[in-house]
Amino acid sequence: MALKSKLTKIREARWFSNLTTAIIVIYSSALGLKSLMDADSSYMTLMSLLDYFVTVYFLMEIMIKMSVEENFLDFFKDKWNLFDFVIVVITLIPLENSTMAAVARLLRIFRILRLITVRPGLKRIIDMLLGAIPSIIDIVILMFIIFYIYAIIGNFLFADVPSGLWDDFLISMLTLFRILTFEGWTTVMYEGMAVHPWSWVYFVSFIIIAAFVFFNLFIAVIIGEMEKLRDQDDHGHEDEMEKLDIVLAEIGKLREEIKALKSENK
Repeated sequence: MALKSKLTKIREARWFSNLTTAIIVIYSSALGLKSLMDADSSYMTLMSLLDYFVTVYFLMEIMIKMSVEENFLDFFKDKWNLFDFVIVVITLIPLENSTMAAVARLLRIFRILRLITVRPGLKRIIDMLLGAIPSIIDIVILMFIIFYIYAIIGNFLFADVPSGLWDDFLISMLTLFRILTFEGWTTVMYEGMAVHPWSWVYFVSFIIIAAFVFFNLFIAVIIGEMEKLRDQDDHGHEDEMEKLDIVLAEIGKLREEIKALKSENK
């Protein structure tokens, strides 16, 4: 029990979280520098040693987290623990000396994702984005409908322009995506206006609907999820305060009972 208590303190310690963060950042920086430097033998040896060190450290970290659980299977009930476990297991697959050595080198990159689970703030952001997925899907579907309508209209109006940006439905969709990113969209508009002078209405209306309206819808969904998380936190604090008030009230009753017993004994 003493060992388990010490391991629990290590897992909950801030220095342990900061150490894991520092190791991930150093390892990620080393992977990035590898693409900027000549891979000589000394650097490759250093990277190999760093790779082994990170592998052993992550394995020890996951074992510490698993060992402090009351029930071993409780560790896998947390989605973030399961995420860490999958990443560690993937990087333990012995592919370095096989025909899939290139895949093994690519799998190292996934260790950087451990930074998400180490920092609570990053986990909250991911939870917020995951919670917004249903609403984002609805917005994307509505956006696809708008793209579909405008692509058909664009193909009908501008099929004969010299650039070939509206030759068929699929190319028209790509052209609309280009307009959405504001990449040379005025050039596309002026080319269309050479065929139909009033076609600026088509392009400006698409920019307003697709770029401005839908962009603000995405922002509104994300802000809404942030407010939901904040409300959940506030509700959790309220529940804790209510529990604390109940405990204090019980303590007050116990004190009164103790005083009453002492007065009876006298």
